[in-house]
Amino acid sequence: MATITTGNFAKALWPGVNSWYGQSYNEHKVEWTDLFDTYKSNRNYEEDMGITSFGLASAKPEGSAITYDEERQGFLTRYTHVVYGNGFIVTREMVEDDLYSIVAQKRAKGLAYSMRQTKETVASNVFNRAFNSSFVGGDGVELCSTAHKNVAGGTWGNELATSADLSEASLEQACIDIGKWTDDRGLQINVMPECLIIPSDLVFEAERILKTPYRVGTADNDINALYHMNKFSQGVKVNHYLTDADAWFLKTDVADGMKCYQRRPLQFAIDNDFDTENAKFKAVERYSFGWTDPRAIYGSPGA
Repeated sequence: MATITTGNFAKALWPGVNSWYGQSYNEHKVEWTDLFDTYKSNRNYEEDMGITSFGLASAKPEGSAITYDEERQGFLTRYTHVVYGNGFIVTREMVEDDLYSIVAQKRAKGLAYSMRQTKETVASNVFNRAFNSSFVGGDGVELCSTAHKNVAGGTWGNELATSADLSEASLEQACIDIGKWTDDRGLQINVMPECLIIPSDLVFEAERILKTPYRVGTADNDINALYHMNKFSQGVKVNHYLTDADAWFLKTDVADGMKCYQRRPLQFAIDNDFDTENAKFKAVERYSFGWTDPRAIYGSPGA
């Protein structure tokens, strides 16, 4: 267990030192809220249980009995909340000799910065692992797959049949695929893409594709259908914690999709050790991230 002493930061205690850098910098705005909807929880874990609709009605011949249908239990998704924490220990001498309280203030900011960065990383990892079959959802496959299962049988996909980089053509194909989605009983559903989620590597390409009224790279004066149809009403969401420079995603308007369950909000605490007189500072938060209905996302890992 590391303890911060006056020897660790002797220079920081000198009267002539008025600036101490390197522990925290300007941050990006909160980005995980663009990816997930937030819910409160008061349990050890939360479970979402899917349920199907009824199927198509059957023709009823004269004098015959009506056909009775039933709903079916869908896939079960469990969100197990995890505690994330960090902290630091300082000696009483360090506290006493901190002439300007600079050290204490910097450490408090650094601890808060650590907790915020942790939450962004945990959230974005759901997307970073979207094409990894080792991380599966309630239907037993990864977030983005061409082999999602229907309860009533058959499969469907929320990934391009042939992986492709971000382009006008790949985005149009994604919108076409989304428009053909059905529910678990094969009934047509109206799903609309809301926003494009990209790593910072793709910000210039996305700007070229979506912000011009005419098709990029052609001399035919054809219109840019994505632009004129305003296919992504909530625009482009750049996430700096996505690790694949080629992967991109579309978030749809499907409810019960990408979820964050907040079990315990961020809390800070301080205590003193009786024997050593050391001061302990800690920050703790408890939450979980995941997805229930994968129809909330469409993605491609890039070519």
